[in-house]
Amino acid sequence: MRELIFEPELGGGLPPGRTVKAVIPGGSSAPVLGADEIDVALEFEALKAKGTMAGSGGVIVMDDSCCMVRCLWRVARFYAEESCGQCTPCREGTPWQTRLLRKIEEGRGQPGDVELLLSVASSIAPFPPMGLGNTICALGDAAALPVHSFVQRFKPEFDKHIQLGRCPYEKPWGTFGHPEGWS
Repeated sequence: MRELIFEPELGGGLPPGRTVKAVIPGGSSAPVLGADEIDVALEFEALKAKGTMAGSGGVIVMDDSCCMVRCLWRVARFYAEESCGQCTPCREGTPWQTRLLRKIEEGRGQPGDVELLLSVASSIAPFPPMGLGNTICALGDAAALPVHSFVQRFKPEFDKHIQLGRCPYEKPWGTFGHPEGWS
């Protein structure tokens, strides 16, 4: 993974002055890895030993300027939008995850919200995964895995949002609120 990120003929590294914060090694549904876990072979068994997967193979690298709550909120919104609505855990759980993450990101989070978020994700699919979760298809699993792993690896960042009553990271759109289309 480190070679993929930093070799000039591959990923080419990060912007000057930035460090790796997290990597999603196999598309948005793959459990996230922390910066201290990137010395791993990009092969099935090595990734599995780290508690993640190769998935679609789409590697997402986040640097130290990324807000992990905002990143997870974006991932959760995708799965909520993709849910067909056929089964209750996914139909009700994916938008609920999105609402909780938005609340935390916008500084309206309350003590217990992170635990509630994990409870909702566990209702969709337990962690660690033991085959398919509680939904008809794998979309529910794909929606729950990132929630479990982001909170597991970056819980202090979620807690800091709640303690401060705001996101501790600079917003890419400044102080004027959300760009159109963000929900």
